[in-house]
Amino acid sequence: MDKSGVAMALVSSTPDEGTIKLWKYAPNRIVPELRPYHGQAGSSNWTKAASMFEYIVGRLDAYPHERIGEFHLHSVDPLDEPLLRRIAEQARSRDIYIHVHSDKDPVDLLFSLEPQLKIIWAHAGMVEPAETVEEMMATYELLWTDTSYRGWDILAPDGTIDPAWRRAIERFPDRFMVGSDTWVNEQWDNYAELIAVNRKWLSQFLRPIAEMIAFRNAERLF
Repeated sequence: MDKSGVAMALVSSTPDEGTIKLWKYAPNRIVPELRPYHGQAGSSNWTKAASMFEYIVGRLDAYPHERIGEFHLHSVDPLDEPLLRRIAEQARSRDIYIHVHSDKDPVDLLFSLEPQLKIIWAHAGMVEPAETVEEMMATYELLWTDTSYRGWDILAPDGTIDPAWRRAIERFPDRFMVGSDTWVNEQWDNYAELIAVNRKWLSQFLRPIAEMIAFRNAERLF
């Protein structure tokens, strides 16, 4: 982060102990969020794990997490709704954000469970087109998104900004935030390149817009 000129970061880890270790080391630079994965509970089965809600509440009570996530919802499973409703209620009552890795349908589900929920959509929908991201942000005023993993989608092959992404970003510049998605060690090895890609596409927007996405929105939220 020092070498790349990154002042602060929102961090989650599997298990949560990694996040807390980093936060304790640099509490003025690390904003912790609670990823629910631990033990045998991972991205594909965490919603089915025994005592998951109790684990989440316990970690939220013990540490200053400012989000619940990033967690994966690969599909909309009606069996998951009771747990997701309780998580949404916790997030709402504590006034913290949910950070979800999914396509659009789980985001729709979460807002249907708790319309006043504050959601950050990881990777700007990951595989969703810019048109869908724009439509979702127009539908939900409490939806933000991070652009991690989407830099090479935002950039067209000729190095300019893809027109559909430019339209979405310029329409909602106060709700986009950059990210690096250091989900495996190799991403830390490539951290400087990830940040450089962010700066490459940010540099093609007006400075006020670029600053909002680069850091001002995150400062305002956290």
